[in-house]
Amino acid sequence: MKLVKIPNFEDYRVDALFDCYKWDPQFSDSETLARFALVLSEDEASDVASLTESLDKETRAAENYINKHQYLNRILQIPNSLSKCLKYMGDYDEAKNIRLMRYDFHPTENNTWAISEVNSDVPGGFAEGSLLPKLAIKYIGDKNYYSINFGDILCGAICKKIKKGGTIMLVHCTSYSDDRQVMQFLGDKLIKLGYKILYGSSDHLIFKEKRAYSILDNHECFVDGIIRFTPLEWLGNTRLKNWHGYFNTVTPSCNYPIAIYAQSKCFPLVFDYLEESGIKMTMWKKLLPKTTKVNFTANLEEYIYKPVWGRVGEKIAIKGSCSNEEYNEILKDVRKHKKRYILQKKFISKPVVYEGNNYHVCLGSYTVDGKHAGFYARVSLKMRIDSDAIDVPVIIERKK
Repeated sequence: MKLVKIPNFEDYRVDALFDCYKWDPQFSDSETLARFALVLSEDEASDVASLTESLDKETRAAENYINKHQYLNRILQIPNSLSKCLKYMGDYDEAKNIRLMRYDFHPTENNTWAISEVNSDVPGGFAEGSLLPKLAIKYIGDKNYYSINFGDILCGAICKKIKKGGTIMLVHCTSYSDDRQVMQFLGDKLIKLGYKILYGSSDHLIFKEKRAYSILDNHECFVDGIIRFTPLEWLGNTRLKNWHGYFNTVTPSCNYPIAIYAQSKCFPLVFDYLEESGIKMTMWKKLLPKTTKVNFTANLEEYIYKPVWGRVGEKIAIKGSCSNEEYNEILKDVRKHKKRYILQKKFISKPVVYEGNNYHVCLGSYTVDGKHAGFYARVSLKMRIDSDAIDVPVIIERKK
């Protein structure tokens, strides 16, 4: 694993903005586009892909079991508003829906891989995992590099599950441009494949006899597929009149709400229950640091606190990776709301050195319907990968 400079960065940045749907190349006053690419050897890429598929097989077996044994929802700390709807998923058919996940890998000081979580519900990085690597290779100009196009793989799976020429609703938080750029990238690809695309928020769909129906002005019709980019726990806060329709629709979806089980950071707390019932979680236990309920006697030099429903690295208490003020604020919130957090053994990330700086890597590895589907990475000068991290294209170096 190494970092390689992208020449003519300003031109690359403009191309990323206009050709790669990177509409937000800046967060606050900070650049969100790396001036370098992350290069994996073919052996590293193959190793992560194999680990990812093993993890995914366990995850899908686990969520299908939990879906039929919902007493585990309490341990997963699933909000009541969601738990009430999960009972509608009894007829969930994995074969008819598209299952997308992204596992976050980190190189450790022991020269092994650790995972921090699975983005089970609505993983992002679509264009960054598809177009940025191709653009980086073009600027670097080395024919020994290649990339995996995540978008092509995802669209291939969609074509297998949603009828050709059908209408697909891309459900997202329409007030956020960073959500829209993800959906626009996917929508443009699907239009080229012959689909009719509707862009809407979660309340633009209702359900008639379990079929999704668009109520967008001038687009009132049944839809043939749902691509959801609105997180389920956010959906639960919208108080839609018939939002439970998302949980038992026969309209093919990506992702179906079964994704909520592994999205909870309490997912590791049910591993023992799963294994007692014959669901092996061997790879998860190997790669995920020990995770337990909050214990105030734990040594915080060795453990971190993570919010059960956190996203983008928010409110993770890692000493030295956030300001003292933020760290103390998180600990104060943990003491007040201990059930909203989990305790996790801290691993030591092995940074990649570039121009004298140590960059910590979070390598996202996608699966689509159980098969590895590409990479999306972010790097940071601190061990916590959060909103300050920058997007870096992932490319692979051929064996010579």
